[in-house]
Amino acid sequence: MGKDVIIACDFDSAEKTFNFLDKFSEEKPFVKIGMELFYAEGPSIVKEIKKRGHKIFLDLKLHDIPNTVKKSMSVLSALDVDMTNLHAAGTIDMMKAALEGLTREDGTRPILIAVTQLTSTSEERMQNELLIGASIEDTIVKYAQNAKTAGLDGVVCSPLEAGMVKNACSKEFVTVTPGVRFADGEVGDQVRVTTPEKAKEIGSDYIVVGRPITQASDPVEAYRRCVKEFISNNEE
Repeated sequence: MGKDVIIACDFDSAEKTFNFLDKFSEEKPFVKIGMELFYAEGPSIVKEIKKRGHKIFLDLKLHDIPNTVKKSMSVLSALDVDMTNLHAAGTIDMMKAALEGLTREDGTRPILIAVTQLTSTSEERMQNELLIGASIEDTIVKYAQNAKTAGLDGVVCSPLEAGMVKNACSKEFVTVTPGVRFADGEVGDQVRVTTPEKAKEIGSDYIVVGRPITQASDPVEAYRRCVKEFISNNEE
């Protein structure tokens, strides 16, 4: 599976989203549609961006009883997205149900990945607030193994954990990693972060980059820098 940079289009309207995407005259970046944009604009925004030729990661992080998740995934599958996700904390049964709902009659389906722990979660918060006694690394690896057991394609994790997930699950098990910042950029509200180049070294298959691109003075240049650092051989 080839590596790719996914731009997090965390906007609250179609207008802002298309103003941003219109800046890209040469590339058709892989984009992430999250809760903010999807709740603001609904399924129509997915269809419109797809029509423009972009691959889409629909990031809604489903987490409910297995039957509800199965039915919801069936609806999302009809939107023809390329990737979608759920919370691994929903258990293996929920993940299996999601896979069933997502798979179309012809056997095709989007890539399905599970969120292990959010990149804003520290080990201290996980243990003190969620009462999960294991280390954050052990928890993430266990959640990833559960996702693999359920038949999922991979997980969302911090780039810092991509290598250990690969070791525990397999090289083919997909790692989608937010929490990527340029070496000279702001960290924001995420606590487990690294650079595109380092994410590549550790083993990320896809990096999800939001503000370092969307809020850059030149978003296209920032995107190209990201692609160069993450995908190119860095040979000058």
